[in-house]
Amino acid sequence: MAYELILDGARVIDPSQGIDRVTRVAFDKGRVAAIGDDVSLAGCPDVRDLRGLVVTPGLIDLHTHVYWGGTSLGIDAEQFARDSGVTTAVDTGSAGPGNFHGFRRHVIEPSAIRILAYLHVSFAGIFAFSKTVMVGESEEVRMLAPAEAAAVADANRDVVVGIKVRVGLHASGRSGMQPFDAAMQVAEEVGLPLMAHIDHPPPSYEEVVERLRPGDVLTHCFRPFPNSPLSGQGRVREAVWAARRRGVLFDIGHGKGSFSFRTARAMLANGFPPDTISSDIHTLCIEGPAFDQTTTLSKLLCLGMALPDVIAATTVNAATALRRPELGALGPGSVGDATVLRLEEGRFDYVDTTGEHLAGDRRLTAAGVVVGGRWWHPR
Repeated sequence: MAYELILDGARVIDPSQGIDRVTRVAFDKGRVAAIGDDVSLAGCPDVRDLRGLVVTPGLIDLHTHVYWGGTSLGIDAEQFARDSGVTTAVDTGSAGPGNFHGFRRHVIEPSAIRILAYLHVSFAGIFAFSKTVMVGESEEVRMLAPAEAAAVADANRDVVVGIKVRVGLHASGRSGMQPFDAAMQVAEEVGLPLMAHIDHPPPSYEEVVERLRPGDVLTHCFRPFPNSPLSGQGRVREAVWAARRRGVLFDIGHGKGSFSFRTARAMLANGFPPDTISSDIHTLCIEGPAFDQTTTLSKLLCLGMALPDVIAATTVNAATALRRPELGALGPGSVGDATVLRLEEGRFDYVDTTGEHLAGDRRLTAAGVVVGGRWWHPR
């Protein structure tokens, strides 16, 4: 048979199938059609010679803010995808039940790339996040809207993948665990996972992870002191180990202030890699220190994670967190999304959210994107 698109000659890394070798990937009718050395090029109108490059399942960024025009922190999802090789952007709480319908109609539905969402338990989502105005949406408990959030989540299950809450001094002031309690009620009511943000105490890192269930996500998991996952002796706190044992997922969520090289080195040295790697991209970190998803992936690669593990953390692991097994894989019948990456060697400067610099020897950049079985971004 003749395929519509074939990616030829690249190193294909698909952790969902344990594949890491030079081979071919074929697409037809919007899905992955075949993978292997025996894929025939005959009759295919679009064969891409990708020798020297890396092909992966379409990258999933589990933590983004892409409600462009509807919130002050939203960035353009399609431009971000072009720059970062992301085919699924998961917006984490930009919109709450009071403004989700605009997000869906004006951003999610017209987008060329897939946008999924964690719905915020706060009525207006993250409504005041800018260089000049910063109001923690969870601080005002009168804005918590569990009944409305449950109704909106239930009515939009095709795109709503979970419930989001932000707790910590900056996000929730002195309201402690009240916002978390409201969000957990919604998550349990609609049967969806919870993603919890944590910043400065209160509450503590331990208070949050002790309440999370299997499949729930703690984002900003490698954040700096205070509220680091590490003890003063550089060991992973027992509450953090206990959470991982019962199935809580730990997500990087780099962002403007939530990723530290010092924490990351210690966590990796303790045998505690992240489950998922995400950028937490928004208007205040897109020009640094996060920049994009491939830069975030590069940082973990230069800190010692193996390339297949880095790819797993932004493909199959993220798909598992989303409960969307059709994503994050290149098996025949999977969604026809793929990312083409360039792995460069040299000397590259990286910076974390504390201002520490890292001299890295490798860098991943986006070299192309396949969306719905078609070559979308021929950089």
